[in-house]
Amino acid sequence: MSTRIFTITHKPFTPPNDPLYIPLHVGRAGSADLGFLGDDTGDNISALNPYFCELTGMYWLWKNYHDAKNIGICHYRRYLINEDGALFTETEINSLLSQCDIITTKLLDLTCSYYHGFGENHHLKDLITTGDVLKEKYPAYADIFDSLVHGTHTYFGNIFITSKKCYDNYCAWLFDILFEVQKRTDMSGYNDYNQRLFGFLSEFLQTVYIRHNGLHALECKVGMSGEKYETRQLREQLAAFLEQRKYEQAGNYFLNCYQIRPDVLMEASDVTGELRLCMQIISTCSFEDAMYQKCILDTIRDYKSLIAHFHRLNAAVSHFLADTPSEEDIRFLSQNSCITQAAIDISLKLFCKEETLRQQVSCKLWEACKNGS
Repeated sequence: MSTRIFTITHKPFTPPNDPLYIPLHVGRAGSADLGFLGDDTGDNISALNPYFCELTGMYWLWKNYHDAKNIGICHYRRYLINEDGALFTETEINSLLSQCDIITTKLLDLTCSYYHGFGENHHLKDLITTGDVLKEKYPAYADIFDSLVHGTHTYFGNIFITSKKCYDNYCAWLFDILFEVQKRTDMSGYNDYNQRLFGFLSEFLQTVYIRHNGLHALECKVGMSGEKYETRQLREQLAAFLEQRKYEQAGNYFLNCYQIRPDVLMEASDVTGELRLCMQIISTCSFEDAMYQKCILDTIRDYKSLIAHFHRLNAAVSHFLADTPSEEDIRFLSQNSCITQAAIDISLKLFCKEETLRQQVSCKLWEACKNGS
């Protein structure tokens, strides 16, 4: 085979049934052997996995693997997929790479600048240090770094496929920067999430490298093969609290988890969107109890039913905002006496920032609810 895709993992999983995809156990130097190819032989940084994440595998491949013309990185849960939603075949990849330089994820469209978002979830000083190091070592990259860091787009996940030549050149540049940043970074007091600093920085630096070098990037969808264990555990605990009408405990539990893992609400973690719905449910319960001395949990306790109810409420709200309510929307609103003005207003805030429009649409939605009472 002229192409190999390495599936990065740190836990047991069932690999794709295709020899193109090779499992690579990252951080194997500090964990039990999973029975896969590991990143702890030859020239390696496997022991740095808590700080470099999938990059310890990328480093190992750069230094030790030379048996393929093209090389790719994906994760045990995330894969680049074609337009039909299937994993790429070697024939497809080779054909695409004859037309582009790199196959990677679609750019994330951030709601704020990358600089601001990084500061919200990480230690901003580390991004500033990265910029300083890059400008010292590679001054030609300075302008594009400044432009992108204050922009709203970035690639994510360190998921890509390219030629081994391009891969090696990129890794030489990337690790030269990151190892210098590491020398200048004090992680005292960092939690486990923030210690994964270099994995996060590299996602943005991939964007910088592609843009500066004028690489023709083919952006593809990312398929998810499953849900993170941490996400499932959080969702199940929230469900248990809600079913016992303990929404305040649910809210506190979520906030504690969110402080440890700020990425839990990101699309790549909250695949089903249920955690965001849970936050909406908790907020609605709090306002309803304060305003009416009762809440939705006095009517609906079953978790799946709650999720379905709020999903349908949000659909109706978004349709009213677009001035395209359906008969099904009207029927749902009129037949659910448990829907309150508070629930409507909270849903509206998720979809509309313009207060005047929210007030207008709120009146229409509430009128549709009252028509059924």
